[in-house]
Amino acid sequence: MREQRSYSAEAIILKRTDLGEADRVLTLFTPYKGKIRSLAKGVRRPGSKKAGHLELLCYSELQLAMGRTFDIITQAQTKENFFHLRNELWHMTCGFYLAELVDRFVEDNMQQQDVYSLLLLALRVLEADAAQIQQRRAQGEISSSHDLDRSRLLLRYFEIHLLSYIGYEPVLRQCAHCQAELKPEQNGFTPALGGALCPNCSHLWSQSLSMNALKVLRLLQRTEWSKVPNLHLDARLQAEIEAAMHSLIRFHLERDLKSWSFLEMLNVQRQ
Repeated sequence: MREQRSYSAEAIILKRTDLGEADRVLTLFTPYKGKIRSLAKGVRRPGSKKAGHLELLCYSELQLAMGRTFDIITQAQTKENFFHLRNELWHMTCGFYLAELVDRFVEDNMQQQDVYSLLLLALRVLEADAAQIQQRRAQGEISSSHDLDRSRLLLRYFEIHLLSYIGYEPVLRQCAHCQAELKPEQNGFTPALGGALCPNCSHLWSQSLSMNALKVLRLLQRTEWSKVPNLHLDARLQAEIEAAMHSLIRFHLERDLKSWSFLEMLNVQRQ
């Protein structure tokens, strides 16, 4: 039987790198092949029919031909382009952050359907949130910092579940050192042990974790996004939760992410 040399795949565009005068190497995230790199020939030429379907964060249906170094994209059709997300700087940067997280944590050619579904869910939530903000703005309403609280909570939800799916589930119910059940009190947190610590193990803390921060993290860990209540967290609690999750991510990746500083800058500007 003749070996099939082409295949179709739906994919989210995570990353792109220019190659030569007109080509691009794209990092695709697919539900069944996982993360793969492909070549989009001529996509940077004016008038390229594929260019609009291969933008960052696009969710597209692709036809690919198997190649020696990269599989080559021969056809592309957008399924969702997240138009509203792209027109809100904060939401677009959140989307880029999620894509960077997936690109860093997921290995090539490794099927990760749970992570794929999580990323698609998060992009759709950001899109709906951006659309709602734009609609209110068109009606003359003034945006406030609370408009972005839900998206910040979404980032923490995504981080927790991404780590869980790839084998680094944060420890939030028992002490990560002695396994004692955590009580509703001031506890600690350390990325080297993977999560929260009880007061008896305080000599191992790298940072403290308030009772409210632990409650929010547990809620995000055990609740479907559609059932997460619309919490309005103060800036201090938001920062505490973010610091805990970023310390875990930094520990596992052994590096900072490029999008962190830009997200922080935008967050400071909106306060």
